[in-house]
Amino acid sequence: MTVGLLAYPLALHETGSHLLAGVALSVEFIALFLAHAELFTEGFFYPIMAIVDGRGTWLELLRLWGVTLATNLLGGWVTVGLIALVFPQLHPDLAETTHHFLEIGLSWQGAAFALLAGTAITLMTRMQAGAEDAPTRVAAAVAGAVVLGGGSLFHSVLDSVIMFGAIHSGAAGIDYLDWLGWIWWVIPLNILGGLLLTTGPRVLRSVEARD
Repeated sequence: MTVGLLAYPLALHETGSHLLAGVALSVEFIALFLAHAELFTEGFFYPIMAIVDGRGTWLELLRLWGVTLATNLLGGWVTVGLIALVFPQLHPDLAETTHHFLEIGLSWQGAAFALLAGTAITLMTRMQAGAEDAPTRVAAAVAGAVVLGGGSLFHSVLDSVIMFGAIHSGAAGIDYLDWLGWIWWVIPLNILGGLLLTTGPRVLRSVEARD
């Protein structure tokens, strides 16, 4: 996951454009798709639909979310530490991006960023579920990355990894308490955005079709 995420700060450093950095971020989503790996917020569509179809339980869903989130964060923390060590030129970009997240903080704008991030990633997953071939699924991955990265939306895992990179690089005024004060509200809003705005309508249609 984080190897793909490296493309984002590299593109941002070289171009100064968040939109182009979002295009570069698509490397990560394509890698996740091809490797059959999973990002935390991707679990907001398939597992919910499995429960609706009677092929899973809520306890299994919570366990899946917990394990996926923990492994995403741990793997990201380790790998971005190596990135910060190998690419010192990225330290200012990691710090600037992190300060952007923290300065907006828990506000109406921050809440909207987090809701939209959950919506965008879950929609990407849904588009991939409806696609009939690999090229179309890759196109959906690129679209999701452009929206997420180009819009600087608040994603609990991806942006946490950027924050970890800033902490690893010794950025002033950024520590793990700052990260905890940010992620505790971003996670539930990511979940809410993915479930309410994307998965919810699909569940309702599924229930209506059964009736």
